[in-house]
This record gives sequence, structure tokens and C-alpha cells, in this order.
Amino acid sequence: MVGIVETEEARRRANELGLDLVEISPDARPPVCKIMDYGKFKYEEAKKQKAGKSKASELKEVRLGRSMKIDRHDVGIRVQQARRFLLEGHKVQLVASYKGREMAHREIGERLVNDVISRLLDLGKLEANPRLNGKRINAIISPDKHKIETWKRKEKAEGRKGVIEAVEIKDEPEDEGDDE
Repeated sequence: MVGIVETEEARRRANELGLDLVEISPDARPPVCKIMDYGKFKYEEAKKQKAGKSKASELKEVRLGRSMKIDRHDVGIRVQQARRFLLEGHKVQLVASYKGREMAHREIGERLVNDVISRLLDLGKLEANPRLNGKRINAIISPDKHKIETWKRKEKAEGRKGVIEAVEIKDEPEDEGDDE
């Protein structure tokens, strides 16, 4: 901390030390400068920017219930949540768990995961195919920048401002038995 020094004096001092005069805050009056190695300064700046970007691609987990007996509406909510994560630039790991004897009917879980994947492919791409790991099925979807930009443009054209609306739930025939 030297205080306020004329520009020519500051340049002379930097040359004597074999360093550079770097302007840190140009908006301040008088501008704030430091005598330092400019290459090192640029390296530190790039390092800070890189650290800030790495958080953008976190892996977010979306669980499709603790059992295969998840309601269609709940699946729709999980799809909305996954879409939000993809729009924010995060990867999404889909997880469906089997309990007890549900392992005898693995095709139900596989169908559920594949249905969710098909609903999300308009914003992302399948990075890891659904794979059984113990009593869980895992799949990873990563955001596709091109698809996301196309989706945002379409939403803007329709005047929705990128709002994720309710996902259409596929109707399956239900038992028309006891309605009391």
C-alpha cells in the first residue's frame, strides 16, 4: 500500500522491480493499480472463472419413488423436476428402486425409467443407458445445449417465458370396480 502515486512514477517502480503495472479497478477514482506479474494475474483470473463454471454441471438425482408403485402424477412431478435441472445445465441421474418381490417384475421398472427418459430427451441426451445395480435401476441424462436453446426459443415465441408447464400424464385404463 503506497497510496496515491502518479502514473509515470508507478510505471518506473514496476520497471525497477521487473514486474507489470496492472489496473485492478478502473472505475474507482483514482483507478486502483498493483505492481505484479501480469501473467500470474491472468492465470489466477482464469482459474477463478473455471472454478465458477464447474458447479454448473452437477449431477442431480431424481428418485422415482422407493418402490415401483409410484403414481402417474408423482412421475409427472419428477419429470418436471428433472426438466428444471436440465434447463439449469445439470446432469440428471434417474433412480428407480425395487422392494421385496418387485424384483420378479423388473420389466415394470424398466418401462417406468424408459418412459421418463423418453419425456426428457427433448432437452437432453442419454449419457448412460438404464442399468440394474442391485435393487436399483440407474440412468443418466445430460443437458443438450442445442436442444435447450431450441426449446427456449420456442417457449419465447409462444410467450411462456420458459416456464415448465405440467407434463402430460399418459392415461392407463384403471379398474372400474368399487367406487364407493
